[in-house]
Amino acid sequence: MRVIVSVGGSVLAPDLDSERVRAYADCVETLRSAGHEIGLVVGGGRVAREYIETGRNLGANEMALDQLGIRVTRLNARLLIAALGEAAVPTPPECYETAAAALRRSEIPVMGGMVPGQTTDAVSAALAETVDADLLVYATSVSGVYSEDPEDNPDAKRYDELATTDLVDIIGDIEMNAGSNAPVDLLAAKLIQRSGTRTIVLDGTDPDDVYRAIGASEHDGTEIVP
Repeated sequence: MRVIVSVGGSVLAPDLDSERVRAYADCVETLRSAGHEIGLVVGGGRVAREYIETGRNLGANEMALDQLGIRVTRLNARLLIAALGEAAVPTPPECYETAAAALRRSEIPVMGGMVPGQTTDAVSAALAETVDADLLVYATSVSGVYSEDPEDNPDAKRYDELATTDLVDIIGDIEMNAGSNAPVDLLAAKLIQRSGTRTIVLDGTDPDDVYRAIGASEHDGTEIVP
């Protein structure tokens, strides 16, 4: 399969732990050896949030804060590139066409953020649509898509499967509550709905769970279907 994996920064490098990054690289290399084409998008995580908070305290505007976040996502991407070695494109692609060309050469593109106002959730969905991916996997810090933010409501229902239309509605409702965290953002949900890309949202803390979802079609997350 051709698969795009979106790895949250807090999942890949919560404490800049080299062993966690290496474990993700090993997972990707194993999938590649099994014949899968893998593209990666890496988020900013805690480090990005800290830079953004400090920048905001210093008076930076939202555009400048977005740029800070983008730079951190690309730093995280470079950590994964270092772990993947020659299998990966040497620098994070900054356009979708460059990433698509890398996949055609059987290389692994590792992207970060792209433009202000767009999260890596949306970058992942856009890349999946660009390359006609068979599967899009969101490796997040939560175990799937819930009816509400589970941090706000411990009784929130986790969905095993959702239609893309329902995903858009649920994410829209969650994002309307200030301070709530959705597993993917609304733009990403709408891109998934438009493309009809099969998508899995799961807890990516253990890279083996990502491997299982792709290599064995087994997971404990939420599957998004057209």
